[in-house]
Order: sequence, then C-alpha cells, then structure tokens
Amino acid sequence: MKILMVLTSHDKLGDTGRKTGFWLEELAAPYYEFQDAGAQITLASPKGGRPPLDPKSQDPDFQTDLTRRFDNDADAEGKLGRTLLLESVKQEDYDTVFYPGGHGPLWDLAEDRNSIDLLESFLAAGKPVALVCHAPGVLRHVKTPAGKPLVEGKNVTGFTNGEEEAVGLTKVVPFLVEDELLGLGATFSKVKDWGVHVVTDGLLITGQNPASSGPAAKVLIDVLSTRGAQTSMAIPLDA
Repeated sequence: MKILMVLTSHDKLGDTGRKTGFWLEELAAPYYEFQDAGAQITLASPKGGRPPLDPKSQDPDFQTDLTRRFDNDADAEGKLGRTLLLESVKQEDYDTVFYPGGHGPLWDLAEDRNSIDLLESFLAAGKPVALVCHAPGVLRHVKTPAGKPLVEGKNVTGFTNGEEEAVGLTKVVPFLVEDELLGLGATFSKVKDWGVHVVTDGLLITGQNPASSGPAAKVLIDVLSTRGAQTSMAIPLDA
C-alpha cells in the first residue's frame, strides 16, 4: 500500500502578518494510521523540501499523543524535511492520495494546476482520495471527465463556516470551504463545531476538522483494503 500525502507550501495568513501552513495533527494522525497499517508513505508539496507548519498547531492546547510522537520521530521528521516537488509525483506510483489541511492549502493547493491534475488523475484511475479540514477546498477547480465540478452532487464535508468564525478568520481566508463547496453544487454535511465527521461518496472521502483527520485515514485504509480484497478475489486460483 503506497500512500501519497500532499502538504501546502504557503506560509502567509493573508495580510495579517501572521504565519500559517499545514496543521500538525492533520499530518500526524493520518501518518500513523497509515504507518501502523504497513503503508509506504511519501510526502509532497508544491515547492518541495520542508513545508511550513502552522505555528498555532504546536500550541499546548492542540498537541496530542500523535503530534508528540511525530515531533520525536526522526524518520517522520526526515521525510517532512525533504518532501517531493508536487510536479514530480505521478498517480501511477501510488494507491491513493491524502491531503491534510491547515489554512495554507486555500492559497496554494486550491489553485495549483499540478494538484488539480493529480486529483483528477487519481479519480480517473479509480483510486480513492481523501481530504480533511480546509483541504476539501482544494477541490474547487477539480473537474469530472465531463468538465463538471467534481463535487457537484457529491456528499462532502470540510471546515465549517462556524469553525472558521470561531477562529476569527472568516474575513482573512480567500474563501470559506463550506460556502465554496455548496456553491459548486455539493451536499455539505456537518456536525457540531470540532466534532468528528467523515463523509464518503464513491472514491471521495472528506473530513470536517483536525479531529476528523485520523478517522478519515482509517476510512481510507478500509476502502483500500476492501478494494484489494476484491481484486484478489477476482484473480483465478490457477493464475
């Protein structure tokens, strides 16, 4: 099982003068779900190298056992320090792709042609994709083969308007994830702010917020395992 994880390279929180990037829990929780399932994990980002970490995600209030495990994991930190250039990765080399959130993706990955093409290629190949928190906003320009918005008519979730308001960034972000997905014709569902919520619709898996990142990874592993079992069953015993 080969899993690609795509992180943001954007570190500026609009015009606030504050830093942003990826959210640590949304990398760490899925990373260990994948690693503990025996997956081979590759990290990539638009600029390659070490992607920016949202400094707020390291505040004590947002630390978890898994974020601490990541911080003390030399191998994981090594991978983070040398992410591949996004333009260099190919769908054919992986079984799936997972996008952690943080505010950064709203500025770069949402508009990145390499990211858009990559997601479209995974889906065209019949491979599942998963995105959590702000990362479902990265789907805003992703199209179906017929040229329609990918999320049109799809059941999805992501960082909600209420959660964005709670962190005081409604007027700072380039767009609100919930509003954007609804505007593209998606059926957007949510639970209470900061509650765990994962939605699966075909090959598309989305999670609402940081707490949903680990559960979304578990769902993705289950989907991959089911697909693998079905493939094995389809192979004749004398093949």
